[in-house]
Amino acid sequence: MDLTTHPYRSVLYIPGSKERALEKAQTLSTDAIIFDLEDAVAPDAKAEARETLAKALKAGGFGKRAKVVRINALTTEWGNEDVRVLKDAGADVFLLPKVNTPTDVDALADLLGPQMPIWVMMETPVSVFNAREIAAHAQVTGLVAGTNDLTKDLGCRTRADRLPLMTSLQMIVMAARAARGVVAIDGVYNRFRDGEGLKAECEQGRDLGFDGKTLIHPAQIDVTNTAFAPTQSEIDLAERQIAAFEECHASGQGVAVVDGQIVENLHVVAAQRTLAKAAAIQELAAE
Repeated sequence: MDLTTHPYRSVLYIPGSKERALEKAQTLSTDAIIFDLEDAVAPDAKAEARETLAKALKAGGFGKRAKVVRINALTTEWGNEDVRVLKDAGADVFLLPKVNTPTDVDALADLLGPQMPIWVMMETPVSVFNAREIAAHAQVTGLVAGTNDLTKDLGCRTRADRLPLMTSLQMIVMAARAARGVVAIDGVYNRFRDGEGLKAECEQGRDLGFDGKTLIHPAQIDVTNTAFAPTQSEIDLAERQIAAFEECHASGQGVAVVDGQIVENLHVVAAQRTLAKAAAIQELAAE
């Protein structure tokens, strides 16, 4: 799987301990699955959960969905054993919680080897302050906003507009973009039955520059997939911008114009990115 072009509109958390949930995940239209061994699994069930998940991953059946394993922190009694059991089970990415510095990522990279991509939970004020250095780590390919933990640690109020979290969210996106090739995934929306609230938060996350959103319930997938996908009007505009720019250069004219606006090279780069994402989503849907 080419993780660099794969879409990550919807990234669904699934408990690694529940066989029925693991089976159902194989039928869902989520772009990626986070198989969770941390928050979703009680302490006395963690040993069994990692074995259950390893068996499910080795059996396959998850299609083109990106398979992300969230292990327990390496500072806990379970983290190292999670890595030992699961590192060769077939995961595409390992997700590390409780990260504060790039050194925390080094500890996991040493256990996994240099080829396995690593995502990082950005869930503490310290991690946000160190976001650029964390994103620049050689094996880090994704930053995941842990908005519930950030809210707790900041002591801020939960608001629909997420104003108290805005600095943290923007720093996560900026760090991912500065590193190039690192995806930025927005945090969860807790009220999973509130479709309108989810839609509004997805659109906000998309406007901020996030690639997608973590989800806690399958009912959230369709809304999220729609919100983080290019619209048909955006696709049409991208195609016209590229065509106008290429025609302008081929004819030796000075400036390309579309819908009354000048089209420069930077607009073409953005347009190409839009079309590439649309194509990747179409390919994923063709499974």
